[in-house]
Amino acid sequence: MKTVRTPVLEIGYLEAGPADGPALILLHGWPSDVHDYDGVALPLAAAGYRVLVPWLRGFGPTRFLDAATPRSGQQAALGADLRDFMDALSIPRATLVGYDWGGRAACVASALWPERVSGLVAITGYGIQDIAAATRPGSAEQEFRYWYQWYFHTGRGRAGLTANRAEIARLLWRLWSPNWAFDDATFQATAHSFDNPDFVDVTIQSYRHRYGNAPGDPAYDDLEARLAGQPAIGVPAIVLHGEDDGVGSPASSIPRDRLFTGGMERRLIPRAGHFLSRENPGDVVAAVVQLAGPAA
Repeated sequence: MKTVRTPVLEIGYLEAGPADGPALILLHGWPSDVHDYDGVALPLAAAGYRVLVPWLRGFGPTRFLDAATPRSGQQAALGADLRDFMDALSIPRATLVGYDWGGRAACVASALWPERVSGLVAITGYGIQDIAAATRPGSAEQEFRYWYQWYFHTGRGRAGLTANRAEIARLLWRLWSPNWAFDDATFQATAHSFDNPDFVDVTIQSYRHRYGNAPGDPAYDDLEARLAGQPAIGVPAIVLHGEDDGVGSPASSIPRDRLFTGGMERRLIPRAGHFLSRENPGDVVAAVVQLAGPAA
């Protein structure tokens, strides 16, 4: 593990591959961590890419530098963290890979700073939230899938996450990737990342902010205003979606495919669930190599 300081965070990250190789940044989801890419990072590093896998704010060893900084998990903060991470490591451009929270960060950076992004592997599709439309209900089935989000809007949900974070995460892993038979050692390797002192605050703020029920960090107001317009993503992209994703069905992401304007290919992965990079790492590796081209 290495660390690097940005204006807001000390970010822990893993790095593999040659320092002069084409840069790839792999971004994990919630509730998970850098182990999402154990089966992806090493093959890509062996192929000659410089592979970086950071812990997001609120996870693992990543820490806020100032106790007064709002513990926000809003989308603009995640995107800005990614940009700042690249700045801190003097990475001018990179190919980005992400899903869930990490996919949101990658989509935000690709939309707002396309000059920094060579290509995007967007697992489950366009991840920028349409907060203005968030009060419109979805289907009954989709509302059921989001039970944990409504739970986190309550005081009971905050207390439950504080007391039962590993139990909740383990349950969601099973629900979201029903065909993935992960073992206890695999789960425990990641569960330590939920012991971060900011995990609960960042999580609760994220799920409340996306529905307009919590204020954002004023430092990101300008970025949120730009994201409210649902900006197009003009970099080359490959969308991967697990056929059995328990958070959002593949059909649910199709309507926003039009927001990829730089050339997009969509791939449905049979039997894969939400944790696609763990379940089908080879499909992620293939998508990266297609977008990034040979490392040598």
